[in-house]
Amino acid sequence: MPLRRLLPALSALLLILPSARLSAADRPNLLFIFADDQAFHTIHALGNSEIKTPNLDRLVKRGTTFTHTYNQGGWHGAVCVASRTMLNTGQYIWRAQKNEKSMRKEWVPQKKFWAQQLAAGGYQTFFTGKWHVQAGAEDVFEVVRHVRGGMPNQTKAGYNRPKSRDDDAWKPWDKSFEGFWKGGRHWSEVVGDDAVDYMKIASGDKRPFFMYLAFNAPHDPRQSPKKFVDMYPVDDIEVPKTFLPEYPYQIGSNRIRDEQLAPFPRTPYSVQVNRQEYYAIITHMDQQIGRILKALEETGQADNTWIFFTADHGLACGHHGLLGKQNMYDHSMRVPFFVSGPGVDAGRKVGQRIYLQSVMPTTLQLAGVEVPKHVEFQNLLPLLKDGSEEVSGTVYGAYTQTQRMLTSGNDKLVLYPQTGVSLLFDVAADPLEMKDLSKEDGAVARKKALFREFLQQQKVVADPLDVKAAFPDLAG
Repeated sequence: MPLRRLLPALSALLLILPSARLSAADRPNLLFIFADDQAFHTIHALGNSEIKTPNLDRLVKRGTTFTHTYNQGGWHGAVCVASRTMLNTGQYIWRAQKNEKSMRKEWVPQKKFWAQQLAAGGYQTFFTGKWHVQAGAEDVFEVVRHVRGGMPNQTKAGYNRPKSRDDDAWKPWDKSFEGFWKGGRHWSEVVGDDAVDYMKIASGDKRPFFMYLAFNAPHDPRQSPKKFVDMYPVDDIEVPKTFLPEYPYQIGSNRIRDEQLAPFPRTPYSVQVNRQEYYAIITHMDQQIGRILKALEETGQADNTWIFFTADHGLACGHHGLLGKQNMYDHSMRVPFFVSGPGVDAGRKVGQRIYLQSVMPTTLQLAGVEVPKHVEFQNLLPLLKDGSEEVSGTVYGAYTQTQRMLTSGNDKLVLYPQTGVSLLFDVAADPLEMKDLSKEDGAVARKKALFREFLQQQKVVADPLDVKAAFPDLAG
């Protein structure tokens, strides 16, 4: 039954029956698959002809994709910490940061985390992979297999490369560098192993499951078996149209660890190598996702399982002279996000701009669990039912005290408060964000309108930064 007809019946059921009285048959399994550093444009079925993602393509084709999904940003260089804290608490960025230090002592005992809410609603909860939240995963989930840190260990040889075509000192498949190979088995394969094993255990439990599978891939060091790297001959890798030797606006990014992965100035070849390894580790991760989907089907649980796939944030990986995610461009703020499950429309796209953390209240609603008052992100079930493919809506973005962003309608405003620089893009006409329109006729009025809207969004997300002083021409 299509979701447009299924959702009203489901919603009525959830209103009539409290979660404690819903039978296991009425509550779907929830499978959350989470990538790290994966940009929105890295899925073959969503328009990238270079990359091979057959299993993610299957999920795209049998479900609904939110084409404009964003992370709100980060409060330090490890943007993943902010993203994952928002995800697991349901709070907007600056309130999440404010509450970060109290999570272990207050949030865990009060059972306010995502998985704890589902457990209270009768779910078995399982975790494996990257956590990176200031609370113990073992205190939040019922079953925990592996808890990984922010990233696998990187080595000196993994940075500032390749300096030339003859620079082959570092190889993604060389296990002596450890990283993803530390422990003897690639970490993506370990996530697959853990998930497949628990899928069998879950099938014997009368309770529905919530599985949180958090890959460290495709974060650097971008390592994978040689056969996956060989799928992408380096000379066949397209250099992004946005390629620049260096980013023209000094925002301190050159000092960030991510930006040290390739030499300055950037060369087309160094970008090709980085993207080759990026694609290879994504394809390797995709293979593990295929194993997980197969286990779901073989254990007879596929028909009653909602699957959500997304990433914590994107990655520049050669766009605009940048390699990391500590910027306001869509390649770094925007992520893939697709949903499949009973009644979800197949092959459909929703263009409404959303935040990836909306998966949290959406799953609570599906589970018949009352969404707590502290959760600020929106439930996506109405958009799954009635959302349009037309791109619309407003999103806010931030990075430390150095960058801010607002996208509304077709316009995008990027602010660098410490330097007083502001950029204006028409993201409908210029989706790659290559042409700053600041000197065009009418730009000042457009910027002022966006700035006023940005100030309103600051209040919504409790952003304490005073941007008016940095941009008196826009604030006036």
